Amino acid sequence: MRHFVLSFLSFFSIIFAFGQTTTNPLLDKNVEAQQKWVDSVYSSLTLKEKIGQLYMIMVFTNQNKKAIDANVKLIQDHKLGGVIYSLGGPVKQAKLNNMLQATAKVPLLVGMDAEWGLGMRLDSTYSFPWNMTLGAIKDNNLVRQAGKHIGEHCKRLGVHFNFAPVVDINTNPKNPIIGNRSFGEDRDNVTAKALAFMEGMQSAGVLANAKHFPGHGDTDQDSHKTLPTINFSEKRIDSVELYPYKKLIKEGLSSVMVAHLNVPSLESRSGYPSSLSKHIVTDILKERLGFKGLIFTDALNMKGASNFDESGAIDLAAFKAGNDVLLISEDVPTGISKIAEAYEKGDITEERLAHSVKKVLQAKYKVGLNNYKPIGLYNLSKDLNRIEDDVLYEDLIEDALTIVKNKNDLLPLRQLETKTIAYVKMGDDSGKPFFNELKKYTKVHAIEAESLDELMNKLHPYNTVVVGLHRSNDNPWKAHKFTDKELVWLYEIARTHTVILDVFVKPYALSDLKTIENIESIVVSYQNSEIAQQKSAQLIFGALAAKGTLPVSTGAFFKEGDGIPTFSIKRLGYSSPERVGMNSIKLNKIDSVAQIAVDSLMTPGIQLLVARRGKVIYNKNFGKHTYEGKEKVAFDDVYDVASLTKILATLPLLMELVEQGIVSLDSKLSEILPEYKNSNKENITIKQMLSHYARLRPWEPFYYKTLDSITKQPSPKYYRKTKSEKFNIEVTKDLYLRSDYKDSINGIIKDSELLSRLRYRYSDFPYYILKKFIEKHYDKGLDEIVQDRFYQSLGANYTLYNPYHKISNKKIVPTEVDDYYRHQKVHGYVHDMGAAMQNGVGGHAGVFSNANDVAKIMQLYLQKGFYGGKRYLKPETVDKFNTCYFCEKDNRRGVGFDKPQLGEEGPTCGCISMTSFGHSGFTGTYAWADPEEEIIYVFLANRTYPRAGKNILLKRNIRTDIQRLIYEAIED
Repeated sequence: MRHFVLSFLSFFSIIFAFGQTTTNPLLDKNVEAQQKWVDSVYSSLTLKEKIGQLYMIMVFTNQNKKAIDANVKLIQDHKLGGVIYSLGGPVKQAKLNNMLQATAKVPLLVGMDAEWGLGMRLDSTYSFPWNMTLGAIKDNNLVRQAGKHIGEHCKRLGVHFNFAPVVDINTNPKNPIIGNRSFGEDRDNVTAKALAFMEGMQSAGVLANAKHFPGHGDTDQDSHKTLPTINFSEKRIDSVELYPYKKLIKEGLSSVMVAHLNVPSLESRSGYPSSLSKHIVTDILKERLGFKGLIFTDALNMKGASNFDESGAIDLAAFKAGNDVLLISEDVPTGISKIAEAYEKGDITEERLAHSVKKVLQAKYKVGLNNYKPIGLYNLSKDLNRIEDDVLYEDLIEDALTIVKNKNDLLPLRQLETKTIAYVKMGDDSGKPFFNELKKYTKVHAIEAESLDELMNKLHPYNTVVVGLHRSNDNPWKAHKFTDKELVWLYEIARTHTVILDVFVKPYALSDLKTIENIESIVVSYQNSEIAQQKSAQLIFGALAAKGTLPVSTGAFFKEGDGIPTFSIKRLGYSSPERVGMNSIKLNKIDSVAQIAVDSLMTPGIQLLVARRGKVIYNKNFGKHTYEGKEKVAFDDVYDVASLTKILATLPLLMELVEQGIVSLDSKLSEILPEYKNSNKENITIKQMLSHYARLRPWEPFYYKTLDSITKQPSPKYYRKTKSEKFNIEVTKDLYLRSDYKDSINGIIKDSELLSRLRYRYSDFPYYILKKFIEKHYDKGLDEIVQDRFYQSLGANYTLYNPYHKISNKKIVPTEVDDYYRHQKVHGYVHDMGAAMQNGVGGHAGVFSNANDVAKIMQLYLQKGFYGGKRYLKPETVDKFNTCYFCEKDNRRGVGFDKPQLGEEGPTCGCISMTSFGHSGFTGTYAWADPEEEIIYVFLANRTYPRAGKNILLKRNIRTDIQRLIYEAIED
């Protein structure tokens, strides 16, 4: 009867002790059932088994079998209360955990240090950003989601307690152990972030743990190695370090971890660890703060505790101080014996023992161990690395990125045509993802040098230098500082160049800077993860807005809370499908279709891109440059885009002239080119011919008349193998056409017969005509004009005519082995014969590009003429050209743009909006934009290699089948 009364009173005291200001966070919704289970289990245990419930030992699943077996024996022999898993792998841990739970008399409470996710301890699992990174985020709901995702991972792996969040307020930049693990230096921000994290994690059914009580944020020593001292007054500690605990306790915090610290203002005994101090653990935490959850010691094998006394004595002192769970004791059997001996002597009362043991049992009931189920191994790795985790990671990084200096609003970078940009990497880790992402926006060169003089000489051609400080992202304790050499080089670069400094480390790196006078912009990216590098590059070019603020002060120039907001200037970003309402699993079905095209010899290779809502969400390459070659298709390879030239070059230039009032869609050919007066085409309007509704012939094999009638080789009458004034049109390598033949082409077009019947009939002729008009208006070549007016400012640096002048043939995809005109491999020169006969610059063909650049121009159209902070075209102009004027005549075409079919067959999958537009090209290229779904689809290929032959890509509907798969992947 005595034991029952004590048991009931003990349970009652747990619920109501220390006043009514806080509730017991360990109570289940069904308190009565919980109490019955707790009492039943407690009464079934021997004294030493009860004491065993107070212990959690550390288990490594990456250790050898002997070490693991020793821990298993320790748990089983002493009926320990739980385990804290450390380094290893998720599957091994799950299997070991299932075995331990199956043999445990009382199911084990499982804990882990997973502050930023299971990846803190386990391979093949997820790591979210450090707390310092989260501290830069204004939207606490994102932090709440991070806590929830981490909680879901923990629960899936059978972890009940995550020893997080860290609530230490990191006011000491030299703190060797907290640093990045803290949300920052401001108590309110730390509290808000910790609360959000806690709420998210506990909503997933995993119990939180605030640490390291009473506050480890302002030390310059590591309690793993020694006993750090906190020299603040009790008033200061109460108002700052304890502030987060007060708030979290009121909101249902499940547990607290007590640190090993020397705190003279709270513990009068010199050098006495806080974890062993009854005043700190019981008087302050339990009574003054009214905390009723579980209290864990920090690891008792840490030097901050273990140096104080013998291990068994330390365990006893920690328990007597008021701790409930003794974490990672150096000698569990001795500790149990010491506590049992004290119990038998009456130094520890039954009430005191029951108080802690029953709290442990309450926690076990709350996490469902009264109805234990083993961890399922099926899909375990997949469940711990979900698509939704990647989506959240992107959100977190995007909201954290912080601009702390931005002289003259340099960021985001605009007017790319005026920028010559170099990238200089500093630090000892990779900056490759950052550099590769920068190159997606404009021409950027990586500069390396052995000496400062060499570096400065190499940087001479550039006016803007992006300096990236990249140091290891393996864990938050890695080095973050500049070297002295790097600082000297940085100051010297900044003296002569416009500099953007981007640090992929914690903000304290900026404290090394003695001056920032000559550094125009400074970005803090916090981590050197691949995503952080990519997102930071997107920020620099304005695809993303800057939202973050510094969570800590750093050096002489930057204070906590600093952060300069910027806005997106609507350049393409790069993201994951789920962030724009698409399903990545469904979208990846594209892979198999593209691979079939390559494997079935429909085309040697493919570049494929999909964007939605301003984000590129799919950008993959398939195959090789040629069937027989070894050169795999790469992101920066350029393809002959053939007739896409019409909408990528000629059309935007014409749109400008329409806006300027130079011409209109109703302008007649005789009005824009006087030589067309009195011709059979004089009254044809721009609208009619660009809608392919003007009776113009589809094409003319201009080259054929320049071949020898017998040999079918280029006739000496028209060609030479060396360039001269009279033969200066380079149609391919070592073959030059007569200089006056361009005039002959224009004359042939002007004098050509019209088709007998007015109906839709596709023709290249309008673009020969418009090329002549545009070049005459500007008194420049079409290639120069479009570079000056569009490509350079767009950052479309992979888009150009005649790439062989500027790009290595290794990066140019060949189009055909020509056996009918040029009689050689067409490589670097335009495939279209008519364009080749115009020195490679046609209004209808001649442009080379990659998928990424094509997408930029299509996005410009999708955004009604706006891109990268610049308005190129008015919305009404784009709409005017994207209109089908002859639909009632069974002609689907817009003005220059192709449009979806009006019937069953046509250029699209038939599953796309009628407001969509695009074009296709003879070499296998295809580009399409849909304003309603905000989708861009780019397909580049060289299906004409080695022979143009039959267009199997078209016959097998490869491009439109892929388009259909894109639309089937839409979920929102």
